[in-house]
Amino acid sequence: MTIHELQSEILRLKKEQNFCILAHAYQAQEIKEVADHTGDSFGLSVQASKVTSQNVLMCGVRFMAETVKILSPEKTVYLANSDAGCPMAEQMDRELIAAVREQFPDYTAVCYINTTSELKTVCDICVTSSSAVKIIKKLPNQNILFIPDCNLGDYVSKQIPDKNFKLLRGGCPTHARVSLTDVERAKGAHPNALLLVHPECKPEVVNEADFVGSTTGIMSFAEKSENTEFIIGTETSIAEELSYRCPEKRFYPLSKDLVCHNMKITTLADIYNVLRGAGGEEITLDEETRLGARRCIDRMIELGEA
Repeated sequence: MTIHELQSEILRLKKEQNFCILAHAYQAQEIKEVADHTGDSFGLSVQASKVTSQNVLMCGVRFMAETVKILSPEKTVYLANSDAGCPMAEQMDRELIAAVREQFPDYTAVCYINTTSELKTVCDICVTSSSAVKIIKKLPNQNILFIPDCNLGDYVSKQIPDKNFKLLRGGCPTHARVSLTDVERAKGAHPNALLLVHPECKPEVVNEADFVGSTTGIMSFAEKSENTEFIIGTETSIAEELSYRCPEKRFYPLSKDLVCHNMKITTLADIYNVLRGAGGEEITLDEETRLGARRCIDRMIELGEA
């Protein structure tokens, strides 16, 4: 089948099989075109909780599918490709953080949404890259243990200098690959372009940015800006997506190495196979883990929407 033919068959099958397809913004364009919802990981989970479809297919990575299941336990949730993990989410486990918390009992444990469901059960509250500053400002405790991304934690700590942050060595290997040399090279090649970066990048890269924000924040800024040239400091698919949304503007990846290989392994064929009952992985969580992780997320929703 051609791409168009495969997409048409997927659209037919998802309606027939009562599926909602979620595609993270880092997915390939041909996948996003067949999705019911696209965006950041937590936003997709919220969207999934509102749909009437019994079956939900996550085109993303494992922790994202787990978050869908946490918020929608009554739905059958699938991960399109079972090998799609997240190195950052897998860097720290429940036992490690439980031991760290014993060493620092007076610290509130704040975990990034990019963590496993098990890890969330031993943390106090969850945050996204867009909500972290707002939520942590509202926490009564001055002492914050932020995991797992030390680069995002560093960025947040600088926005809230009156709190004490303890960071562990962890983070997104894709964003961490970008260097100051990459920034200098990109700015030299595109002197009129604004630099937009994700806070998972190293501090020295973030310091050079004209805008720092989440994936959706970067896209929103670029779409609304009067500027016509942008260097995009997050996964390369975002520069591609923006070129479709704003063809009159120019978007340049900060580095050709800003590629999340876990995101890229999902294909249209994976989606097709799940819909016909011949692929993917159903995500299951025991109720103790689900409720423990849900408590962490509910606290985020409570403070984030207040």
